[in-house]
Amino acid sequence: MSLNLTDSVMDQLLDALVEKGWFEWPKAVSEALCQQLLAEAEFHDQQGQLQTAGVGRGDIHQLNHDIRRDKIRWLDGSSNAQQTYLKQMADLQYQLNRALFLGLFEYESHFAIYKPGDFYKKHLDSFRGRANRMVTTVLYLNPHWQPDWGGELVIYNEDSSAQLTSVIPKIGTMMIFMSEQIPHEVLPTQQPRVSIAGWFRCNTSIAGVIDPAK
Repeated sequence: MSLNLTDSVMDQLLDALVEKGWFEWPKAVSEALCQQLLAEAEFHDQQGQLQTAGVGRGDIHQLNHDIRRDKIRWLDGSSNAQQTYLKQMADLQYQLNRALFLGLFEYESHFAIYKPGDFYKKHLDSFRGRANRMVTTVLYLNPHWQPDWGGELVIYNEDSSAQLTSVIPKIGTMMIFMSEQIPHEVLPTQQPRVSIAGWFRCNTSIAGVIDPAK
């Protein structure tokens, strides 16, 4: 399986990231692979293998249910489905680096499961000069999602003064945006909602330590 990354889609993606900082990509990942990943996420949930998501990294990491209420499990390549998806993201990383010279160094990602009533309030994934997440990806794994079920991803302009788009989390759709540039939030969901959130990162080595914790 490979990403639906035709020359036309790649041109649209690059133009969108440069001009407005975000791109909505319907049918980016095959439904078959999404279903495999969804089954994994649901299994981990049933086995109680998810962790409560926090806010911030390193010394400032904290749990705050007023800001976010999803639960997560990091992808580690332990299944064929994960390996396939991570290979696809490695291919995308190569294409972004070749075209935009971003210096993307690695990719990290986790399943994110939102139960009814869960949300994630408006935030940035990275702050200029303070972290190393450069490009965010969000892949949705939800078949038969209905518009009145909520759970939309809302994208805002850089100063958060205007809503730019609202994305229904339906299976195979991927959102890609600049981590330091695009404020966004997940609206409360009415049904269980599953996605894979990921970040292409740059290398911020300090004193010989690769990518020290922020």
